[in-house]
Amino acid sequence: MDEPQAGRRPLRDLMFTSCSRARPAIGAGLAASLPAMETYVVRVWVPDRPGALGQVASRIGSVGGDVIGIDILERGAGRAIDELVVTLPSSELLPLLTDEIAQVDDAAVEEIRRISGEPPDPGTAPLETVLRLVESSGSHWGDDVCRELRTLFGADWVCLLAPDSASTMGHAGADTPSPAWMQAFVEGSRHLPSDEQTNAAAPDLAWADVGSTGLVLVLGRSGSPLRSRERRQLTLLARIAGSIQHP
Repeated sequence: MDEPQAGRRPLRDLMFTSCSRARPAIGAGLAASLPAMETYVVRVWVPDRPGALGQVASRIGSVGGDVIGIDILERGAGRAIDELVVTLPSSELLPLLTDEIAQVDDAAVEEIRRISGEPPDPGTAPLETVLRLVESSGSHWGDDVCRELRTLFGADWVCLLAPDSASTMGHAGADTPSPAWMQAFVEGSRHLPSDEQTNAAAPDLAWADVGSTGLVLVLGRSGSPLRSRERRQLTLLARIAGSIQHP
């Protein structure tokens, strides 16, 4: 075997040196160099056509945002209303984000709100609410139901209206209307299908019968209309709550 030439190291030494040299841990210093991301729920109107949502997501990416969750709230008349969970490096990018989304034909931003902590999972959040309702009992049941639904829907207030319409059996939030006003609203919109109440009735109010208990849940949320899917969820959750209370 030929001896290694002068000034050159044997191949086995090069291999040993390469493998044994200390290397920095993968990702070391990467976290420190990345900006802290803020999380937002962006409610958008999107044309109901193939590729439109992808165009919106691309526009969000162009300003440094990342779409980490999608929830379809309503579809109809050639448009869809979606809630996108988006991370952004800074709130200063929000005006630019809104402008970029508007560049997609027939797309528009309805609302943007910041959330803290872990983003809610729209697939499991209603189930977690049901679980807590099942586990709730006793004299505070009505307040527990209202509090859980207020959290789930991001409502300003939720009331559990008594059958006599003169009082409430539970509530959560502040600045709630009077029981008589809520009863009048419920009776005035009872003839409307739930999927028509967003436009035909007050879009920031919703109600649902609590099974056969005679109780009625009434919910108010300012800032963003309650969409068809949210109203259906409220109807189903109210029925479940009634079954729990009066099986």
